[in-house]
Amino acid sequence: MSRLTHLDAQGQAHMVDVAEKAVTARRAVAEGAVVMKPETLALIRDGDAKKGDVLGTARLAGIMAAKRTHELIPLCHPLAITKVSVDLVLDEALPGVRVSAEVRVAGQTGVEMEALTAVSVACLTIYDMVKAADRGMRIEAVQLVHKSGGKSGVYERGSEEA
Repeated sequence: MSRLTHLDAQGQAHMVDVAEKAVTARRAVAEGAVVMKPETLALIRDGDAKKGDVLGTARLAGIMAAKRTHELIPLCHPLAITKVSVDLVLDEALPGVRVSAEVRVAGQTGVEMEALTAVSVACLTIYDMVKAADRGMRIEAVQLVHKSGGKSGVYERGSEEA
């Protein structure tokens, strides 16, 4: 394992200096899911949630969260993000909502944390909007599935060595 770059020689946390890194096109994709009762999924699907448009609100919350990641996660760099998309798919087999986010930037550091934050906040928003109907929902499997750009190259979930 490589040295943790957010710690100095004395073990103190600091923000990594990326000034000397090359500006490259960077992309990250994350995913997660909110598992719920079939009846709760039907409320979302039919537009009957008392708080309103669950999927539209969750999409906007995820986008906003990606843009504010540096305010939420210590030592994250503020980035001029060029794209954030949050997709929400109703999955009857789960039952629940599958959430994915893609974030892009032309920059000196990656956008993995922004994609993960977008998914996390979108999932939390879904939970918040229908929790009155189903407090037993679970947020599951929030994970990075793709990262590209920068010196470390491409990462695809499932392709890492054991």
